[in-house]
Amino acid sequence: MRSRIPGRGGLNWTSVIEIGTVLALIPARAGSKGLPGKNVRPFLGRPLIAWSIEAARDSGLATAVWVSTDGEEIASVARGAGAEVPWLRPAELANDTASSLDVALHALDAFGPVDWLLLLQPTSPLRTAEDIRAAARLVDDETDAVVSVCPAHPLTYFRRETDEGYLAPLTEDTAARRQDTQAPWLLNGAMYLVRTEVLRATRQFLPPRTRPYVMPALRSVDIDTEEDWDMATLLAAGATRETL
Repeated sequence: MRSRIPGRGGLNWTSVIEIGTVLALIPARAGSKGLPGKNVRPFLGRPLIAWSIEAARDSGLATAVWVSTDGEEIASVARGAGAEVPWLRPAELANDTASSLDVALHALDAFGPVDWLLLLQPTSPLRTAEDIRAAARLVDDETDAVVSVCPAHPLTYFRRETDEGYLAPLTEDTAARRQDTQAPWLLNGAMYLVRTEVLRATRQFLPPRTRPYVMPALRSVDIDTEEDWDMATLLAAGATRETL
């Protein structure tokens, strides 16, 4: 059952998943280097950033959905998709040296008291509202953060190139069999759900008591290049493993 509650700047939905108040924050800088204009570029008929805004709104978890941007066009598109853009990001938070932590703390200071920050990067359009709800279900009294991950190959299968131009292992344990090696998780960047008091105290999105929320690799595309864009388009359009 859902009930409608007032949020800052509008009305938002809250669901039966009760973890407290949540600010969903989507950072979207205008000066993308890898793929200029990607945040507002149409992705299967909708601006790329709209996918993350809609996932946040449809999740029923967010008290408010904010976009932090320095771009007028991004701000206009974000508002049209249902997000709030309280201000344009100041110049010191819109350069190459500004970190996601700086942007998050700036937004939290402006928003006021809130229990959780849900950071959603706009370049992960295949992260869904159900992913957000499922991540929230992992929260308990012993959890300070939940972050999205996907399976990765063990480091024993990675190689580096030596100064002589030959391949060498990254790790010493080259004899480990795949079935004997615990597969690591790869941070896919799609979602960070963090207690705000812990974020402020540790200045980390991955504090010690962080739980993983596992997403399939096929939905963990982070769009930074044209190749990423093409792959995400295929996957979002319903491509299967056999057609990739």
